[in-house]
Amino acid sequence: MLLMSGVSKTYPSGAVALRNIDVHIKPGEFVFVVGPSGAGKSTFIKMLFREVIPTTGKIFVDGVDVLSLKPNEVPYLRRQLGIIFQDYRLLPDRTVAENVAFAMRVIEAPANQIDQRVAEVLELVGLRSRADNYPGELSGGEQQRVAIARAIVNDPLMVIADEPTGNLDPETSLEIMNIFSEINKNGTTIIMATHDKTMVDYMQKRVIAIEDGYIVRDEVKGVYGYDPEE
Repeated sequence: MLLMSGVSKTYPSGAVALRNIDVHIKPGEFVFVVGPSGAGKSTFIKMLFREVIPTTGKIFVDGVDVLSLKPNEVPYLRRQLGIIFQDYRLLPDRTVAENVAFAMRVIEAPANQIDQRVAEVLELVGLRSRADNYPGELSGGEQQRVAIARAIVNDPLMVIADEPTGNLDPETSLEIMNIFSEINKNGTTIIMATHDKTMVDYMQKRVIAIEDGYIVRDEVKGVYGYDPEE
């Protein structure tokens, strides 16, 4: 599913974000990426959908050499991935259903298929009754659920989440994590960067810890391993 080999990243400023990273993530895994602020987690996550290109190394997603893609081929890679951010990134002038449907319209899915699939994913995230509401009428947790529904509506190979519970209270964070768990049970690979110690320790999934650009820990059923303020 995901193979990173000898991946390093040095930014033009001279800052080194990642140093000789080797990672293999199999289909269907649930992986947390943790570490102190500035350790390289965001760079790691952004490389998966080619927002950041490594200085050296190779990255393969589902057998595709990500770095060999031409610029016009990158959108096709991203359409196979579900990407979720801390700040939701919803369209404020579209309803919940329209926000989710937008991802299917981009790939020109048939209209009858869109309606059915949108209803399915909104049911999964517990928001079917909110389909006609606008983002501004929703709580932060509900908006994140819409973002998750949008990310999975096209049955992605992999869901990539960058601090998805960063703006949420503990109870809502738990609800969101349980949704991710359900998605993972259906066979979708999940890779999540997070500072949420409580959730990482609760979930008992694979944990990759990055410090100063190096992978310092890779555990099958790991824990967060840092003080919450780090």
